[in-house]
This record gives sequence, C-alpha cells and structure tokens, in this order.
Amino acid sequence: MTRVVSNLWFEKEVTKAVDFYTSIIPNSGINRTTSLAAETYSGPPGSVIIIEFTLGGQNFLAFEAGAMDRFNHAFSIGVEFDTQEEIDRVWNAFLDNGGTAAQCGWLKDRWGLSWQILPRVLADMTADPDREKARRTTEAMLKMVKLDIATLERAFNGQE
Repeated sequence: MTRVVSNLWFEKEVTKAVDFYTSIIPNSGINRTTSLAAETYSGPPGSVIIIEFTLGGQNFLAFEAGAMDRFNHAFSIGVEFDTQEEIDRVWNAFLDNGGTAAQCGWLKDRWGLSWQILPRVLADMTADPDREKARRTTEAMLKMVKLDIATLERAFNGQE
C-alpha cells in the first residue's frame, strides 16, 4: 500500500516541536521516535532524531539533523477548523509559544515553519460559482491577519 508522508527537517528541538504540534491539533499523535544508527553528514550514530507522527490524521516525519535549508513559505501546513473558537485556540497557542502572525491566516511558529489556520468554509466561499461572492470573500480575507468566520460570511453574503 502506498503511503505519502510530508518530511520536515529541523535544525534542533524536533521533539519540542512535534510535542507541541500534536498537543494542539486534534486527531494527532506521535507514532514512533528513533535515531539513525549510523554516522551521517549530520553527526555520529544516534545524533539524527526521527519522529513519525500524525497531525489531524495526516502522516508526517520530522527529523533533527542540524542546519540545512530553513523553512520558508514555499511549504506550509494548513489546518482547517469548523468554529472560530477552534481557530482562536490554535492561533493563540502558536503565538503564545513564540510564533509570529502574518496576513491571511498565516503564521510562523517559533521553529520557522509556516502554518495556515483556516476556517473550513473558506475554500467553498472562494471557489463559489458566484464570482462576486468569491471576490468579496477574498477581499475581506486579504484585510485580515487571523481569519474571522463571521466577517468572511458577512462579506460572502454581501452584508459588509
């Protein structure tokens, strides 16, 4: 059976990062933690830590193997929620843990990984066949930092 896994390379603190992610995203957990038994470019045997985990039911592999390429916006993890309370809880957890907010529901965690904290309804609103509704929703979203479901719904319905 084929399995798709997103890989995340951390310079350091991979265990802290994965513990944090799995503690705030529902339907998440750590499946296995190990280390490489051989010497690698990153160090002696045991120095490369590998953690297999799931976030919201999706497979990930994170490893701590020293400095390489830094995370950037070219890869982000999007997490969709049904309620504003869920968005607020996760958004605030990232910021309280050293993250920084950006436009349109994006933020960067303290390890430099980009996240999109999104209302589940946003994809349907911006893809709506009524392109005027989609335009209003998109324009409202572009003015936000943390996304607000009520404001997006008002824009979608022409009430703003």
